[in-house]
Amino acid sequence: MTSHNMTWISYPSKSQRFTSPEEIEAIIASQNIISRLMHCYIAFFIPAGLIAGICILIIFIKNHLQNKRASLDLLLLHFTISNIIMIFLSFTVITRPDYLTATYLACSILSFFFNFVYFNSQYVFTLTLLTLLLERFPPRTALCRATQRPILCVGFVLTYTFCLSLTEAVLIGTDNYHLEADCQLDPLFAWPEYEIVKFTFGFGMPSLLQILCLAVVWAKEARAGAAALGQHIRAHPAVYATGATTFICRLFYNVMILFRTALKLQRSIGTTKNELVMNIAEIVMFCESCASVVVILCFYKPFRDEVLKVVQKCRRKARTNNHLEIPETAMTHQSAKGSERGFLQLYPLKDLLDGVFQICVGSWCKSAWAA
Repeated sequence: MTSHNMTWISYPSKSQRFTSPEEIEAIIASQNIISRLMHCYIAFFIPAGLIAGICILIIFIKNHLQNKRASLDLLLLHFTISNIIMIFLSFTVITRPDYLTATYLACSILSFFFNFVYFNSQYVFTLTLLTLLLERFPPRTALCRATQRPILCVGFVLTYTFCLSLTEAVLIGTDNYHLEADCQLDPLFAWPEYEIVKFTFGFGMPSLLQILCLAVVWAKEARAGAAALGQHIRAHPAVYATGATTFICRLFYNVMILFRTALKLQRSIGTTKNELVMNIAEIVMFCESCASVVVILCFYKPFRDEVLKVVQKCRRKARTNNHLEIPETAMTHQSAKGSERGFLQLYPLKDLLDGVFQICVGSWCKSAWAA
């Protein structure tokens, strides 16, 4: 593969000289839009996504301790963890309308982890959709038997996405690692092949697989006794709502990625308007990660039932104005072993998880009631 010298490329807002008042007003308006979007994302989407992700993790641990787990729960947990990591990586937009300054090497490492969770969330959701749809077909199908082993499927997805992320790290470029540059999670100085591979394997192929799955399920007759397709979709609204949200938001982002590739091939840096739309697409993609976690918590029945239980407890406490009191225990100094055993008996792991879960959901409910 031919190496590319990408040192000529830069952001329009930092490379062009603005002399006319119209150009200065345009760049100020562009930066104001990005700054407001970034503040809205940090104020509303990040807290909602992180609280929902923590609640899902607690619910899964509780169900695991009670042996109440299914293959779909494990896949959704994997998808949730990927989105939580994506939310933490999205803190790189805090500096907008400016950009994070880092060396080429540091930016490449950051991009590697971003691509890993990006590809991972895309393919594990495709696997989740495939597992859900294959429930309507006879279990003797080879693909059905494979999806009944979720740990093996998750391991395959992790290996595949690691290889894709490594390929993307190579396509960022292997020169000028000591130089500093403005860094995004998808670096501007990456080779044009970087965006092409990302669009093909990070959006085009997973979307095509999802469309093929839906087409096959729509056309092929289900096994006897299986629910109708409409009832099946209404029984699992979280998966299909998440799929629609992910497709729309990532379509916008990937279209802008391809547009940026076209500019690179023309050796053009574009305009400030192109830079504005690209930044908006990046923030929309991060909003999708937060929204997907919230949708799973609110619409996936096992998780939603746990949330409703806590909400009902919070309502009863608000009506009666009774607060939980921490029981006082008589701690003896006879032996450290005896005191540890007493603490574990008083506060088993399930009760501790219940308490943390009530704090997360309760604080959410109280803030909503106050508003």
